Amino acid sequence: MRIERRRSSIEVIADMLRLGEAGKTEIMYSANMSYFQLQKYLKFLLQQGLIDKVTVGNPVVTYRVTKKGLRLLRNIDSILEVLDLRGEG
Repeated sequence: MRIERRRSSIEVIADMLRLGEAGKTEIMYSANMSYFQLQKYLKFLLQQGLIDKVTVGNPVVTYRVTKKGLRLLRNIDSILEVLDLRGEG
């Protein structure tokens, strides 16, 4: 029997980091979140140094995962695998 559950903040962060580099719209749709949630998570990830804001044109901005972000993603994936939560949703 599978129990339906919401994603944790950690899983949302992992979904965002998995994108590598993307703009706000792509992140929002790929990680299945509202614009308000997107703003909150982007601010947190930037403050923690897990992503960088990259200007690729005017006014085009993308967000790119950092080495620290990739390390965190590997750790999250390992934990989710041990808990057998990977890929559920």
